[in-house]
Amino acid sequence: MQSAEVGACWEGNAENWTKFSRAGYDIYRDALNTPAFLDTIPPVAALRGLDLGCGEGTNTRRLAEHGALMTAIDIAPTFIRHAREQEEDDPRGIRYVVGDGRDLPFEDDAFDFVAAFMSLMDMPDQAGVLRQVFRVLRRGGFFQFSILHPCFVPPHRKTIRDENGDCHAVEVADYFDETDGRIETWLFSSMPSGERENATPFRVPRFHRTLSTWVAMITASGFVLEELREPMASEEAARLCPTVADTRVVPMFLHLRVKKPA
Repeated sequence: MQSAEVGACWEGNAENWTKFSRAGYDIYRDALNTPAFLDTIPPVAALRGLDLGCGEGTNTRRLAEHGALMTAIDIAPTFIRHAREQEEDDPRGIRYVVGDGRDLPFEDDAFDFVAAFMSLMDMPDQAGVLRQVFRVLRRGGFFQFSILHPCFVPPHRKTIRDENGDCHAVEVADYFDETDGRIETWLFSSMPSGERENATPFRVPRFHRTLSTWVAMITASGFVLEELREPMASEEAARLCPTVADTRVVPMFLHLRVKKPA
């Protein structure tokens, strides 16, 4: 699958994705994944940052709240339209651009850091994207990104629940099946049934890679691995938000920070 097809999928998702995520249905993002990402990221105040695969801009705005001077890019024009409209209503100094991660429309050494929240695993040619990120980063700059955990969210994953409905195990398979654009259809699990029945499911192209392939791509692009984390919901977070309790059994997400040598 090429970038044009991937872009068409995300353009088709963008209207409902924006609506439903802003309604609070992206529980994993809001209750666990984004807070864990921001807890890990180094200080970014006054740094020039790029949000790669920014979607409708929620996480870009969070980085701007930390003082970063943000530019953001996404392949879907509808996402960028929604992000720009929010920026007009509540300015944070963010510049939004429509573009492809495989051909970033920025000069060499343009940014102090790049962030990618749950976007890189859905891009074709991740090795090419990593090379582009390396190019636009200044020496000593960092790239922090989150992805679905390749070991525990491979092409087949099934949550095993006990008689009380609590997750006690996760079944995984097809780990070595490195898919190239296999379409998965789903909606946010926390959506009320009435909305789910009337909503068109998202069509998400998956480009699953094994952990060893990710490490090989990172090192081949010139980056040095600096930090690796597997966020887990606390007992309190799981109690308050049972949706994320399965991350206490096995991790769902992998967070990595890599550095361009000085």
